[in-house]
Amino acid sequence: MMASPVDVSVVIPCLNEAGTVGDCVEKAVKGLDAAGVTGEVIVADNGSTDGSVDVARAKGARIVPVSTKGYGYALRTGIEAARGEFIIMGDADDTYDFSEIPRFVQSWRDGYDVVMGNRFGGDIRPGAMPWTHRYIGNPVLSAILRVLFHTPIHDAHCGMRGFTADVYRRMDVRTTGMEFASELVIKAAKVGCNIIEIPITLWPDRRDRPPHLRSVPDGWRHLRFMLLCAPNWLFVVPGAAFMAAGISLMLWLLPGPRKVGHVTFDVNTMFFGVVFTLVGAQAIWTGLFAKAFSYSERFSKGERSFEGILKRFTLEQGLLIGALVGAVGLVGDVWLLLDWRSSGYGPFAGMRWVIFWSLLLFLGVQAVLSSFLLSMLGISRDTYIGEYDRPKALR
Repeated sequence: MMASPVDVSVVIPCLNEAGTVGDCVEKAVKGLDAAGVTGEVIVADNGSTDGSVDVARAKGARIVPVSTKGYGYALRTGIEAARGEFIIMGDADDTYDFSEIPRFVQSWRDGYDVVMGNRFGGDIRPGAMPWTHRYIGNPVLSAILRVLFHTPIHDAHCGMRGFTADVYRRMDVRTTGMEFASELVIKAAKVGCNIIEIPITLWPDRRDRPPHLRSVPDGWRHLRFMLLCAPNWLFVVPGAAFMAAGISLMLWLLPGPRKVGHVTFDVNTMFFGVVFTLVGAQAIWTGLFAKAFSYSERFSKGERSFEGILKRFTLEQGLLIGALVGAVGLVGDVWLLLDWRSSGYGPFAGMRWVIFWSLLLFLGVQAVLSSFLLSMLGISRDTYIGEYDRPKALR
């Protein structure tokens, strides 16, 4: 027999929190009552061995075992087991006050899809947050999220937040570790959620052992995840800058040596132009691979303009462009070789043009090979990049 749905589910991930999880569950139950909603408290236990499960159950929580270790795994499993239309998550260390649940519920009733707690806009009690997290880690990571993904959030890694079950399903969350917090904010922005931040209080950790959070490794995991979700900033923009610098340097030196002050730039400097151009082109292609993968795996949503470009890209178009560019470079190199042979392989003064035509050859080959890979990435799932005429059975 299926359990009846409830209004609000409170999900608390737990790993050996016997000293505090009971208080969290008790506050959550009272918070649901104060909000005037039907609710449930779920403790997603990640393999506790200190009696946390018994303590939480005695306080009225429903226990959901999570066999795979990881903060994200625990939250995802607990959320998937939730029966509520609105889900509120918070940690089991009693740093977040679950008696503030009514304020999250009120924001949901006001029409918001995602309700984020904001510790910086509320109250951070003495000793509740290390100064490195308060003044460096959290502000910097939240600022990067705002710049890369245009989110309105100023405390992106607050552990207490709420969201509708429908929005969570649309987010299709994938991560399993601490970066779960970043992914949820990024996905909320990408699917166009109605988001609000509300001030909350952060209390000192009452545990008698070090927290699970590891500042530097977990901070890097958040930053790494953000960059991987923003291929334009990680690959395309730097690649375009490198490529523009390389091509400009090549064209500047193609007519002959250039003198700037007492320094003369000649053929040797042109090789730097080649390197910059090839590195830039590879970075751009890698950015396109990342975008294609994101779409084909349904990881990235909301950037329809680029998705339209990818869907209209065909392997044949890429091969044609690459072949034309490569052919021009190859013909140029062969012409220079024949001209050199006609002079009896004597002194050769066309090294500038060898570098130029060879660069076009390299770029053409790169475009051909990259077009194959980009097309292959589009076959995954139901994206089928450049395949509008696929059989109806595959649509």
